[in-house]
Amino acid sequence: MLRFKLTNCISLLFLGFAFFYYYYTDQFSSSHTMAADSSKSIYEFTVKDIHGNDVKLSEYSGKVLLIVNVASKCGFTQSNYKELNILYEKYKNKGFEILAFPCNQFAGQEPGNNEEIQEVACTRLKAEFPIFDKIEVNGKNEAPLYKFLKLEKGGLFGNGIKWNFTKFLVNKEGKVVERYAPVTAPLKIEKDIQNLLESS
Repeated sequence: MLRFKLTNCISLLFLGFAFFYYYYTDQFSSSHTMAADSSKSIYEFTVKDIHGNDVKLSEYSGKVLLIVNVASKCGFTQSNYKELNILYEKYKNKGFEILAFPCNQFAGQEPGNNEEIQEVACTRLKAEFPIFDKIEVNGKNEAPLYKFLKLEKGGLFGNGIKWNFTKFLVNKEGKVVERYAPVTAPLKIEKDIQNLLESS
């Protein structure tokens, strides 16, 4: 019995050490990668809009941005689009923009093509903010923009996007200043948006 307990203690100690080592080296590696990319901003990226046209994100220079991976058939869809619309209507003339990137990587909840996505987002959900080309936000085919966003602001339990409606807040200089979980309602971010809009 004593031998069994001792073996368990050693196993737990080893697992704890392994976890610490993995976490520490992962953090160390990420901080070095982030340091190497610290001079970058989102303005260096070009993305495609919902019609397949290139859009340089430098076009949004000087604006506060909220970048969101969206889906049409998610449990968060109705509430997020409703609150994003409220924020957009309230601040779009004050230097604020929402950039929505459809993604089908989470339970297949954005299955349509770009035309179908636009129909749902703009007609049914009344979105007036820009909807972009459907992308992948994790994995080997992840969009370069999202690779950058995740390096700038990692998430809980790793940098990967966990679900639809993860949100990144970007300041007027194109730097990522905050990341919000899918469960964070857009209106909960309003004060942070206001603070960035009021900053010089």
